Amino acid sequence: MRLTVFTDYSLRVLLVLASRTDALVTIADITEAFGISQAHLMKVTQALGKTGWVDTVRGRNGGMRLAADPRKLSLGEVVRRLEADFALVECLGEDNQCVLTGGCGLEVALRQATEVFLRELDRYLIADLVNTSPALAQLALWQPVTWNTLPAKGSGRSSQRPA
Repeated sequence: MRLTVFTDYSLRVLLVLASRTDALVTIADITEAFGISQAHLMKVTQALGKTGWVDTVRGRNGGMRLAADPRKLSLGEVVRRLEADFALVECLGEDNQCVLTGGCGLEVALRQATEVFLRELDRYLIADLVNTSPALAQLALWQPVTWNTLPAKGSGRSSQRPA
């Protein structure tokens, strides 16, 4: 399985925004940090805004910030929402014409493997990834987060950035 570039960039944006709690981040900031296309990032930002995970501010001093609590937003939720197609083989897709469908066991095996993959991603919160990423901390965009010492509402977990 391979995630789309769109999902990859979206995850990077969410991680950066989760690490920048006191300032707006611009598309230009992220383009410079990751060396990726500004046009792609504009599409990503627009889609993330529609999900409600990101707030965008227009204008000269505009930018974006994380609107979702990173201690509640799981990697699995993000991937499920952004990935359009989990059909790894024809029999899992809408236009299935495989003559082996239902008889070879591949459909069941790959469907179960995808479910396990997504359940595993559900174990990771955006906050967990931000707090354990030494590479993210090296970006010029990074700043100490202000949400990391309070437990998420409804969660027994507490996100702490390692020293």
